[in-house]
Amino acid sequence: MSRRLISTGSPFEKAAGYSRAVVDGDFCFVAGTTGYDYATMTMPADIAAQARNCFKTIRGVLEEAGFAMADIVRATYYITDAADADAMFAVCGETLGDIRPAATLLVVAALLKPDMKIEIEITAKRRGT
Repeated sequence: MSRRLISTGSPFEKAAGYSRAVVDGDFCFVAGTTGYDYATMTMPADIAAQARNCFKTIRGVLEEAGFAMADIVRATYYITDAADADAMFAVCGETLGDIRPAATLLVVAALLKPDMKIEIEITAKRRGT
């Protein structure tokens, strides 16, 4: 199976030299995804809403690539405030509680823009049929 690039159509992807996701064989690697609401092009103020938007974008990308949320095997979370961890974990539990991928949480000094509170990176592996 050949390598396939998945794009959201954003000109930033080409300018910055990345893809929203890369499918390589049975793996899908989803780039760090922030909490923008792409329908309104706004960023919610709270981390829970941002996390839900992250997962909405991730779900859409995985489905476009022919994967399901249940295929997620690895998640890396980047948050800018440790005090937001519990709210973030609640959303992760709602979304991934039955999937339970291997996961890492990093508290970082900042993300690209000050209103970004979370970024989520995902690896999925297609399950055998």
